[in-house]
Amino acid sequence: MIEETKPVWSQTRTNWQRPEPALNRFLGGSPLSVALRLFLLSIIVGALLMWFDIRPIDLVQGLLRFVHRIWSLGFEALHEMGDYLLAGAMIVVPLWFVARLLSVRGR
Repeated sequence: MIEETKPVWSQTRTNWQRPEPALNRFLGGSPLSVALRLFLLSIIVGALLMWFDIRPIDLVQGLLRFVHRIWSLGFEALHEMGDYLLAGAMIVVPLWFVARLLSVRGR
């Protein structure tokens, strides 16, 4: 007589959940929760901008002036962009390096 063997459950858990939809992976969560987070964050940032008396039209006009100025400078724009790059890198690179050091130490 052949004995039927019952399946033995392993000690490790297997993930039987459905794969997360591509849209959720792209957005970083469900569309409704992402929309709610963006809504709240937009209100907070908007309040701060209004507190500093920075209007949306000012931002758009500033960006347009910047692009026009770069366009009118021609090759001088490359030099000015280099200055911007260097000035920004003086702040960004050390902060990035410290953040990386702290994340490696925390592991």
